[in-house]
Amino acid sequence: MKITPTRIPDVLLIEPDVFGDARGFFMESWHAQKFAAQGLDVSFVQDNHSRSGQGVLRGLHYQLEQPQGKLVRVVSGSVFDVAVDIRKGSPSFGQWVGAELSGDNHKQFYVPPGFAHGFCVLSESADFLYKCTEFYAPHDEHGILWNDPAIGIDWPGDNFRISDKDAGNSVLRDMTDRLPNYEVPS
Repeated sequence: MKITPTRIPDVLLIEPDVFGDARGFFMESWHAQKFAAQGLDVSFVQDNHSRSGQGVLRGLHYQLEQPQGKLVRVVSGSVFDVAVDIRKGSPSFGQWVGAELSGDNHKQFYVPPGFAHGFCVLSESADFLYKCTEFYAPHDEHGILWNDPAIGIDWPGDNFRISDKDAGNSVLRDMTDRLPNYEVPS
């Protein structure tokens, strides 16, 4: 397994060891001891699975009081996955990183607590799986506008299908009272 920090070092791109032959493939998508040995020592409490059609864009979501870290992957299809640093005081506040995740490339993305998360579907459909470090709390869910010009995410494509809820999110600068604080690493 290879874990690579992105240009925002807290967000990690993970390339698991995939063993394949003419019959198919095998990979470990999560192994607590192996991930911890490479610096990702987290506990997950909830697994989620979503299926979306081409052009669907979900996000940018986060929880404030019960922040979630997410280990995300795609088992079928392809998505462009994005993490935005929304931690007030962070050296990378307001910056984003993205990666294509697919059922073919087997890559995973670790989005730590304190980041907003979203993705858009590139293929005809995509099955998206993610492990969360905290339970989903509907009363604590917040969102940043997916196309906030101050963030400037370079989403691939156009004519996205977006929920009314996500389309109504605020821009980052209007969310300052609803953002997590950056904690300086010790």
